[in-house]
This record gives sequence, structure tokens and C-alpha cells, in this order.
Amino acid sequence: MIELQENSKGGHRLPLTPLQLAFLQKSDLIDVKPAAEGYRLVPRTKRVGAIHAHGLDIVVTPKVSIPRLLFMIGYALNPGFQPENIEGVEASGLWGVVAETLCRHAERALLNGVLLGYATEHATSTVVRGRIRVGDQITARPGRLLPVETSHDEYTTDIPENQLLRAAVQRMLSVPRIHDSVQRRLRHVESQLLTISQLPARAPLPRWRPSRLNLRYQPALRIAEIVLNTLSFEVGQDGLSIATFIVNMEKVFEDFVTTALTEAWSTTPGYTRGQFPAKLDTGGAISMQVDVVHVVDGKPRFVVDAKYKRPSARGNYPNADLYQVLAYCTALQVERGWLVYPSGTAGVRPRRVLHSPITITEYPLDLDVPPRELLAQVEELAQSAWR
Repeated sequence: MIELQENSKGGHRLPLTPLQLAFLQKSDLIDVKPAAEGYRLVPRTKRVGAIHAHGLDIVVTPKVSIPRLLFMIGYALNPGFQPENIEGVEASGLWGVVAETLCRHAERALLNGVLLGYATEHATSTVVRGRIRVGDQITARPGRLLPVETSHDEYTTDIPENQLLRAAVQRMLSVPRIHDSVQRRLRHVESQLLTISQLPARAPLPRWRPSRLNLRYQPALRIAEIVLNTLSFEVGQDGLSIATFIVNMEKVFEDFVTTALTEAWSTTPGYTRGQFPAKLDTGGAISMQVDVVHVVDGKPRFVVDAKYKRPSARGNYPNADLYQVLAYCTALQVERGWLVYPSGTAGVRPRRVLHSPITITEYPLDLDVPPRELLAQVEELAQSAWR
């Protein structure tokens, strides 16, 4: 196995077959550069994850712990994702941590049996059962009474919750470097879901809604969604399996900050919006998308820009980031903006702009702390905005 660190520059040298070279050049995880006696593999900027394909086994390890990464991904998807969903996992490596986390929650979900619920089924029948789909009936058989297009609710195990769980377990079983004991446990979980419909390839994931009835399933479903949205599997032309798990850390960080601030400001006046559209010039030709804007009484009040960047050796960030937030504040007539970073050595630094009422604050988050402490840091930022 080839293991690289996120954003490492040294890379790893090795010869590649034409098939391996073509695959890596198309991947979003690794840059391939010519080198003596082969090629040098270098992680793409701000990408982490794993590739298992054509005899290659490559892992790019994030600077944060893998459980912390899973928490940020899960929380960004849904703030109902709790810290305990990823705590206590003792497996090692990216594949192992993801598999153990899914397995553990799937086992807990099925502890009291497979969940039952109502699913709407459509049918064509000579006997009316349930509701007649009038629009479909007219379209399919104008002027005819039989057969009838109907819909009815069936109390069944073949519901979105179980479909998601089965699909995630099946996909997880296809990837490498999972301990034999975890594989056995995943196969046992799969055996309990064999009567559940398989999701069509490349189809959108079925939607489910948190409720009292599926409460025991919710942690497993949130992990399952991470697996299905991030992990892909297929069989290559050489008949070997191809599994990839690739994460854009820049997007994960931006989405996490957006969701966490939206939750933190949810009890204050106004509302929070991500990717807020703005124009810089009077003619409206220069468009901007602001990461996070909090609006009060119809007017932008706070501006936040999340940057997945590390400080320089002297503890400084690029001046261009400040210029960008200054443009946001000027265009939206906002006096306070924040630049949120994933780390920092100088702490929180407010910078008052000369000849202007605008203050831009550099606000580093410590991603290495437990999830609740990480959320507390964002909560402190949200409260400080009102102070």
C-alpha cells in the first residue's frame, strides 16, 4: 500500500502500467508526474481519500483524524449528525474506520429486527385497490375503464431506510483492507436485508425523513449516506475491482462552517444563507458568491468566508483573502466580516480597514479537538458577531 499525507509535495515514485497511468490521470486524488524510472505520485491539493484499482492501493491521509473527517462530512449533510455517531471506533486506516463505523451502526439499527414502514406502490389492475391515478389512467387508456392505474400504501420492509442500508453495506463489502471480522459482520447485516430491493445503478438516493419510528436507524442512515455519496465501486476492463473514496477538503470545510453557523444563528433574528449571490459593480457585470451571509430585516448583517488554508511559518494568511472579504463587505454594505481557517497560531485577529468602518476578523478553528468542542468554537464565533 502507498500512503501519502494530505498536500505532501515529495510524493512516491514507482513504475506504472498504461492502464494504471490512464486511471490515475483521470482520478481526482493523485497527480502523476514523469520521474526517473517511472512516475511520481503527488496528492492533488486539498484532496484526501483512497484508491484501489488495477493493482494499485493508494491512500492520502487527511491532516485531521478520519473520525473527525467523517463527522464534518456528516454534519455538513445534516446537523442531526451527532458526535457519538463516529466516536469509539478502534479500526485503523481510512477503509477500516469507514467500514467499522457503518458496521457498528447497522448492527445497532437491526438489533430489534428490520424496520417496517409504509411504501407507496403503483399497479395496473382490473381490481381497484387504493387510489386511482386519474392522470395516468387518462394518458395510458383514454376512454377505457379497465385496467385501472392505481396506487396503494403497503406496510413492508422494502422502504427507503432499508434500501439505503443494504446499498451502503454492499458497497462497503466491495472495498479492500477491511478486517475479516468486520467483513463477516457486514455479511451478516446484508443477510438480514436480502429481501430489500436493490437501488438502480447511478439512480438518486431515496429520501427518508427522521421520525420517531426510524429513530434507531438514524445514525446508521447518516453513515450510509456518507458511504453512498463518497465511495464508488465498479469492475474495470481487466476484471479487477475499482474502489475509490475521494473527499474535497475545501468543500467539506466550507459546507461544515456553513451548516454550523446556520445552526448557531438559528435562534437569532434573521436567517442565514450559503452561497449568497452579490454584485461588485454598479453595472452588475461582476458576480460573487459569498460562502455565508446572515440577513436581518432584509439586509445582510454578517459575512463569512471559509478558507481551507494553513498559515505561513510566520502565522500569516494570504492578503488576497482579506481583499476578497473586503469586496464582499463593500458590495453588501456590511461592516463586519470573518475569514474562517482550519488552523492558526496567532489566534483570533480582527483587522480594521483604513478609512472604512469595516473590520475583518481572521478566525482559526482547531479541527483536532472533539466534535462538541469544534461546534463550540463555531458557536463562539456566532455569538461574538452579535457582541
